[in-house]
Amino acid sequence: MHKKRGQQSIVFAVPPVITSTANVVGPMEGDGILTEFYDRILEDNLDNNDSWEQCESCMMEWAIRAAVAKDNSVLTDVDYVLAGDLLNQLMSTHFALRNIGRPFLGMYGACSTLAESMLVGSTLLDGGFANKVVACVSSHHDTAERQYRFPTELGVQRPLVSQWTVTGAGAVVISAVGKGPRITAATVGKIVDIGLKDPNAMGPAMAPAAADTLWSHFNDTGRSPDYYDMIYTGDLGSVGKALVIELFKEKGIDLSTNYEDCGCMIFKEEQDAHAGASGCASSAIVFTGYIYRLLMRQKLHKILLVGTGSLHSTTSYQQKESIPCIAHAVAVEI
Repeated sequence: MHKKRGQQSIVFAVPPVITSTANVVGPMEGDGILTEFYDRILEDNLDNNDSWEQCESCMMEWAIRAAVAKDNSVLTDVDYVLAGDLLNQLMSTHFALRNIGRPFLGMYGACSTLAESMLVGSTLLDGGFANKVVACVSSHHDTAERQYRFPTELGVQRPLVSQWTVTGAGAVVISAVGKGPRITAATVGKIVDIGLKDPNAMGPAMAPAAADTLWSHFNDTGRSPDYYDMIYTGDLGSVGKALVIELFKEKGIDLSTNYEDCGCMIFKEEQDAHAGASGCASSAIVFTGYIYRLLMRQKLHKILLVGTGSLHSTTSYQQKESIPCIAHAVAVEI
């Protein structure tokens, strides 16, 4: 592993390999744009569970087990599971992992958690501290709405700048050896807070953090945006994506030719998700399905995944605090 002093980026000496992925999504996501790239689509948002929270835990457990099975491995081959969700005390993750029985590190970066988990897992592998890890995240529209906004049953009207939290889970098996795309570099983000206080406007709040991490990644690694076939942010939605493009335009860089946001790729316009998708599973289901398969088919060769996260809580919002945000990046190449 190589990292220059003062830089945020890591270049892996022995790039870890993504040997398998798996995902599961809710019915609304299954009716969306990327239907063919999902391993399992639930019939409803409970999936025979007693609560939405139980459903989310079951989705995460299923994704982990499915990804390990696709890797032709068993759970005892996994050295560490790095996983997280959006709920207080990582509630969905902890209940999912009690049935997995493997060493576990709980990760929280809000919607940036998949990129964060892949980054930390790759560091463990590159450093020789593990041979195989699983990174996994989940989110559920109804559990997130209940915690962060209003009881789902109220049917509160959402502003047009708001996004729809994805119901789903995605798991990534990362190995020291094997066949598949490799994680060649990563950039750890800094918290960026521009003073926005509206919890419905996540895209505008997170866009500066995404731009900051991208800029650091390019400067640290010496790679320009056109080094990558595609750059994907996690869940900025249509508003946040436009802001990132504008922020780079101010630096004299046109990012629009090879940049997309996962939050803009999940729902069809007629599904009325407003500004797009959000949640931990936004980047997870797009990466573990669509992006990973294009890499494996060599229709994409080099991508940069930038997980974006809003780090506010219900308590901080009620105390009139602004919204701190972060973004982490992982470079994946085949």
